[in-house]
Amino acid sequence: TSIPSTYTDLCLFFSLRSNGTNGYDVIELRFNNSSGTYNMKRIYGNGASAVSETNSLNRSNIGYSDDNVNTASIFSSGRVYIPNYTSSINKTFSSDNVLENNSSTAIPFIGSGTWVDTSVINQITIFPEYGTLYNQYSTASLYGIKNS
Repeated sequence: TSIPSTYTDLCLFFSLRSNGTNGYDVIELRFNNSSGTYNMKRIYGNGASAVSETNSLNRSNIGYSDDNVNTASIFSSGRVYIPNYTSSINKTFSSDNVLENNSSTAIPFIGSGTWVDTSVINQITIFPEYGTLYNQYSTASLYGIKNS
């Protein structure tokens, strides 16, 4: 919360593991706690098949995280890049992520999206879709990038 508007772009890096029991969890994102419209395009696969999807939801899927069913102590990692977060136009973002569980299954993910809102982004929330929270040692770090 309280993200200053002194930068040009934002970059969020994360390492996550949810308390869900689905075998994976979907990492969801909201800006300014808004359940407005998020248009998303994404590609992901599991080594056997690939999926390409487009949707419009009240949150954005930015990747997949390990959960309590996966190999112990394994965390999914990724990033979200948000250019021009203070502009007066709809906000775009891109994400890349990989779920790896120390077995034959890995899910690489690449996505891009638009938050259909012209507000300055001052809060970013990430949350699991199936679990209720992220486990101990999960991290998220936000960096401001200044264009000189």
